[in-house]
Amino acid sequence: MSSMRINLNVICSLTIAAMMALGMQNGQVQAENSPKKEKKTEPQPRYVIIHADDAGMSHSVNMATIAGLESGVVTSASIMVPCAWFTEFAKYAKENPQHDYGIHLTLTSEWNFYRWGPVTSKDKVPSLVDEDGYLWDNSRLVAENVKAEEVEIELRAQIDRAKKFGVPLSHLDTHMGSLFSRPDLVKVYVKLGLEYDLPVLFLKNIPAAIGKEYPGLAAGTDELVELLKKKNLPLIDSVLQFYGGKTHEQRKMNYMNALRDMGPGVNELIIHCGYDNEELRAITNSAARRNGDRIIFSSAETAAFLKSNNIKLLSWKQFRKMQCNKK
Repeated sequence: MSSMRINLNVICSLTIAAMMALGMQNGQVQAENSPKKEKKTEPQPRYVIIHADDAGMSHSVNMATIAGLESGVVTSASIMVPCAWFTEFAKYAKENPQHDYGIHLTLTSEWNFYRWGPVTSKDKVPSLVDEDGYLWDNSRLVAENVKAEEVEIELRAQIDRAKKFGVPLSHLDTHMGSLFSRPDLVKVYVKLGLEYDLPVLFLKNIPAAIGKEYPGLAAGTDELVELLKKKNLPLIDSVLQFYGGKTHEQRKMNYMNALRDMGPGVNELIIHCGYDNEELRAITNSAARRNGDRIIFSSAETAAFLKSNNIKLLSWKQFRKMQCNKK
């Protein structure tokens, strides 16, 4: 009986071992024959520079731009040096170097009763001013009248004046796109960025639609892009700007939709901040819209929206540091 029991135990042990071996073998075959799982690719990061134009234009615009910067949602601003309220904002910029400050290179003076002339003496840049001594009313008149060499003189004066007042500069851009109205003016713009070692607002790739709107960008920009790349100055993937929307809620929805649908890479959203007060209403009919931009981009709700959509805020200084780290 004992020998039989032993034999049975041996048989059972062998059977279990065989079954385990067979199971492992089958499992191995199944694993080898099953399709390999593809590695999940991480989505490309999306960055946005939320940029407030027209600082220095008025007291209302200055205070609203500062509110946006200090909220932590607006990450960049650019300053109109020829305007009367430039010195107020320059003082703030000097005392708060942690923020981003560009020069909003200005060749136009577009309002009816509040206008400005060049920083340079008018006799040195006569092609830049109208019969009343103010900068031209719009970009079309700029394109039709200005001499590129006089534009360069004036824009250097604007940059140098900002530096003299202690503004810590982060980049250059163009008011009303005037520097994109002719190819020779685009060259002046890029030249200044290269010489002052400052990034300029410029797209990596310029769509045909942009070339139609801004004739200076229609052709010949590839060489300029290469010059900026050689200097290791960063280039934007896309620029967003909206004037439409009859109500505040419509404008807010337009902004949120654009941000949510924004592509990967570094994008800039251009806004215009202000307070809807008597001063700003006397200057422009866009006071309510500028007030809306201030409210939207000074709010915790917008900050939460960006975070929930995995959109990372970026300043021009951070953008440049990212570019340098790629070397």
